[in-house]
Amino acid sequence: MNAPAPDQPPAPRQTGLRGVFILGPTAAGKSAVAMALADRLPVEIISVDSAQVYRGLDIGTAKPTVAERRTVPHHLIDIRDVADPYNAARFVADANLLLDAIRARGRLPLLVGGTMLYARALLRPFDALPAADPALRARLDREAADAGWGALHRRLATLDPASAARINPGDPQRIQRALEVIELTGRPLSALQSPLADRSFAAGVGLDPSLPILALEPSDRAALHRRIARRFDAMLAAGLIDEVRALRAQRGPDPALQALPALRSVGYRQVWQVLAGERPAAGLREAGIAATRQLAKRQLTWLRALPAIARLDCAGDTVNDTAGDAAVARLAIEASAIIDRLRSHRTA
Repeated sequence: MNAPAPDQPPAPRQTGLRGVFILGPTAAGKSAVAMALADRLPVEIISVDSAQVYRGLDIGTAKPTVAERRTVPHHLIDIRDVADPYNAARFVADANLLLDAIRARGRLPLLVGGTMLYARALLRPFDALPAADPALRARLDREAADAGWGALHRRLATLDPASAARINPGDPQRIQRALEVIELTGRPLSALQSPLADRSFAAGVGLDPSLPILALEPSDRAALHRRIARRFDAMLAAGLIDEVRALRAQRGPDPALQALPALRSVGYRQVWQVLAGERPAAGLREAGIAATRQLAKRQLTWLRALPAIARLDCAGDTVNDTAGDAAVARLAIEASAIIDRLRSHRTA
């Protein structure tokens, strides 16, 4: 069920309803709404979350519980080791195979999550970031061995100033990836990752029309911030620090591990820094909440640049991860009615 796809997926079909995206910022209640929809519709869930793919990252990613995954089939969860990076190109390959397989079972795929880069890549495949090129990476490694990663960072600054500004000169993995993308696509990484760089995207130009978007957006940003704080508190209470401590114990305190995409995730990065002595423990809660709020802000920027067919208000403080909550039930009823209309229209 969770097996990744081979490198060359079949071309996505552009007719009918292949699936429905349910996208929103962190703590918007996406997973709860999807689970509630499963009580109304024959669905399977494809995770659109760049951190949930990694085994061992459970608490800080708010992964669906084992019981939830037994009740409703979930995909693209726990398919990678934390040392084996996943990316948008792999997501597109895996998701396309899953969309066809789920539909062949007579069920509706729900693509649920908040990794907007993955959603964009699937909606408009030519925007997907390329897969890693081992030969190119080996050449960049050799150049770095000769001139140093600082020199490659300066090269990046001339080719893609926006990416260079946000990538630390001491982060070789991200420098290498940014240069790799430029060489493989002829376009800067920052342009491919920006939701606002291409106005045609917001207008729906070139998008797969068989994957409509339901967006969960809060009308009250303060309510979302309160939910973010409660959620991070719950993660700490559930053992997030012990989860990261166990990862460090399994793999050793190698500073290079911090550069892995899995451990740059919000929450994990802050806890790792505390355990490494790089951040005072007393400030962990505030740092984690602040980082999560920044993530939500970026997600909302992306989301508002997407041509959603409906935007559902998830502002209520009561939206949480309990499918029986009244606010979740309301959102599920609204979403179910929209999906029913979509299915009727596409099969008419």
